[in-house]
Amino acid sequence: MPRIRALCVIWLALALQPVIPESSRAEDAAAKPVASQVITPAGSLTAFEAMTATVMQEDQSSFSGLGVRVRIQPPRMMRQFEIMPTIEWWRNSSTLRPYDIHTTRKDATIGVDARWNFATGDFKPYIGAGWGLHFLSDEVNAASLGLPDQSYSVTKGGLNVLGGVSFALSSKFDNFIDLKYLHVTDYRQFKISFGIGYNL
Repeated sequence: MPRIRALCVIWLALALQPVIPESSRAEDAAAKPVASQVITPAGSLTAFEAMTATVMQEDQSSFSGLGVRVRIQPPRMMRQFEIMPTIEWWRNSSTLRPYDIHTTRKDATIGVDARWNFATGDFKPYIGAGWGLHFLSDEVNAASLGLPDQSYSVTKGGLNVLGGVSFALSSKFDNFIDLKYLHVTDYRQFKISFGIGYNL
């Protein structure tokens, strides 16, 4: 009898427990973010990338630049689609000592690109487009020509297109190379960028 009473108590306790439908459990699991994800207003932050670029600006020879960007996976979008907020910077200077002329050109860019990845494996080609705000400045110091410490600054927006490919180095790291054209009136640029990314 004591054994029967104990079984009846256990059965009654189980019977009184609320039943949670499988759909609710699935929704709860989907609502919980993965521990490694960083959630932003635009979506899940998936990677950090740092790069160096060879820059060819209109009416200028090539020079080097730097940049950083993050990759974000927007919610309710296909996994191949990513948004990339980006900061890029370059500075080019030259000196003609016989004429005592020194010039400097700079561009700091804040932009955002959207890209489509054609694969999700170790070899990932992609294309994209975006828009950037360019803070441009020119400085010249040519006292012999009557131009001591002259400067000119302008802020311009411009569209850009890009294409490239990334290669997985490990589950956490990959490197990439991409080509990017930035359509900025009077300051059009073409960049060949190489970098490394850290995947969250």
